[in-house]
Amino acid sequence: MEEEIKELKKENRTDHMKYMDGMDVLESDLLEQVIAEMDQYDYEKYTAKDVRAALSHRECTVEDFQALLSPAALPLIEEIAKRAQMETRKHFGNSIYMFTPLYIANYCENFCIYCGFNCHNKIKRARLNEEEIEREMKAISETGLEEVLILTGESRKMSDVKYIGKACEIAKKYFKVIGLEVYPMNTDEYAYLHECGADYVTVFQETYDSDKYETLHLAGHKRVFPYRFYAQERAIRGGMRGVGFAALLGLSDFRKDAFATGYHAYLLQKKYPHAEIAFSCPRLRPIINNDKINPKDVHETQLLQVIMAYRIFMPFASITISTRECERVRNNVIKIAATKISAGVSVGIGEHSGDNENVGDGQFEISDGRNVDEVFEAIKEQGLQPVMSDYIYV
Repeated sequence: MEEEIKELKKENRTDHMKYMDGMDVLESDLLEQVIAEMDQYDYEKYTAKDVRAALSHRECTVEDFQALLSPAALPLIEEIAKRAQMETRKHFGNSIYMFTPLYIANYCENFCIYCGFNCHNKIKRARLNEEEIEREMKAISETGLEEVLILTGESRKMSDVKYIGKACEIAKKYFKVIGLEVYPMNTDEYAYLHECGADYVTVFQETYDSDKYETLHLAGHKRVFPYRFYAQERAIRGGMRGVGFAALLGLSDFRKDAFATGYHAYLLQKKYPHAEIAFSCPRLRPIINNDKINPKDVHETQLLQVIMAYRIFMPFASITISTRECERVRNNVIKIAATKISAGVSVGIGEHSGDNENVGDGQFEISDGRNVDEVFEAIKEQGLQPVMSDYIYV
């Protein structure tokens, strides 16, 4: 892979800020607003006094959010935790929502040097057919889960919109809530998938530092920074009930990336007040066949700081804690700020039912391998209420 990276760096690659043919271009200035605020965010200027002032305010302003993400907030982490927990219980009670991801294909046309699915990584590729997808869905539903997150690699050729739509139609037979974490699409394509049964869309921007983004995404549609940025807005315009945001913490300056993620979500909710907003807080994890990534360390306390800042800034937002984190961290975070947790996770292709010949390698290594029953019981032991779904369709 190292030689392939060197060769690509020698080539004249496409401009990462220019749209490719066929990509929807929205008339929106959210990108400029987010980048301008992120660029001028100087987190070193904040003091403990600023952080305490932020905690004293009934509503968290953008300036307060910046203070809560600053290094000055770390010594006040316990005070921040109390406020975050108060906001969580006020808006979500004791409920912790459960789901699992289902990877149906791992073919990818992008060359993202930090991702196990990238097109130059020599892994076992697989794509489930309709019968295998149904087998996986049935196996997951038998665990009691009522929400599934459908994922693919970013390949329109191997996982086209109709293929993903068919997976949504199958999922409707088994689940009340269906999420998607697939390649960014145009508005009409999101509308089609919504008609097929999809409820929400999550897109990781990875990093909001466009210069860093360019060095990490060397080929493929994902290289186009603004098209990815506007994916959530296109999804809302396409009728999706909710959208999720995330930066992959560790790729760049995590404080600036966390701020940009929160501010992006904040501006979008102001523009579309009906949209349900969600955050994920992934840290960079090891991947197959790649020891060349040198992540900027984001420690557990800093991760908790980011999660709590999201909670205080946007108290109604759902926050997911994934199996990238270990059992201990996940158990602690749901007591304070997270409201959604994955369980019975497999990041490989076709592994849930244990009855598929067509299986493929995973995207990254997970840290928490507990099954659904184990996570369910762990939630109850924290004095919290596991919830499979609270949506009623009439």
